[in-house]
Amino acid sequence: MNEFDNLLLDIDSTGILTITINRPDKLNALNGDTIEELRTAIQQVYDDPTIKGVILTGSGEKAFVAGADISELAQLTEVNGRKFSERGQEVFALFENCHKPTIAAVNGFALGGGCEIAMACHMRIATQNARFGQPEVNLGIIPGYGGTQRLTQLIGKGKAMELMMTGDMIGADEAKALGLVNHVVAGREELTAKCQELMQKITSKGPLAIGMVVDCVNGVFNPQVKGYQAEANAFGSCCRTADFKEGTAAFLEKRKPHFSGE
Repeated sequence: MNEFDNLLLDIDSTGILTITINRPDKLNALNGDTIEELRTAIQQVYDDPTIKGVILTGSGEKAFVAGADISELAQLTEVNGRKFSERGQEVFALFENCHKPTIAAVNGFALGGGCEIAMACHMRIATQNARFGQPEVNLGIIPGYGGTQRLTQLIGKGKAMELMMTGDMIGADEAKALGLVNHVVAGREELTAKCQELMQKITSKGPLAIGMVVDCVNGVFNPQVKGYQAEANAFGSCCRTADFKEGTAAFLEKRKPHFSGE
């Protein structure tokens, strides 16, 4: 594992990697260095077969990620602002398109870039004190790391418009009711337990099939992908795998499957 200045990485005995954004004095705000460290960390997930899934969280009790580093934002021009946005979109897409499950464990504030990277993960689990929002209009800008797209996908156009145009924050229960959050738990201890529970359930399934689910679901929002054909192609690909043969055999033999990822 690489050494990082702004991230803490910990992998458990089951292959679940926890990435903790560790800038508590800045409420874990995302500066350029942290974005690049996130790129390196998630790339390791793609490259290392021993890593089975990712839990992304923030250090401390106050914030998951409270947004971008405003001191950096204030220096942006039109040209480097576009590059700034494109770089963040590229890194967050690595979380969204990863064939291994990515879960955001949201404690405290998930604002701006924090809400955006949480939305890039496949699922979001939040504590009762979590707060979500895209308050960029308060700074005279808009979400630039995919927020205009993913928030609309997750909660619908009308409510997404409202939240992004007002800059309002919402609590964990409202976020769950809107479909932004999968589960709400009491506190940090329960947050870790719920994420681990979900991870263990997902990673017990056929890993190739999990990756194809990611591709097909994400394809719904890609105008270049013909969704039903992509699903049929992926289904056919599954049928030639050793995992498919093992899964069906295990069902018929009334035993648990042992998937190899092949």
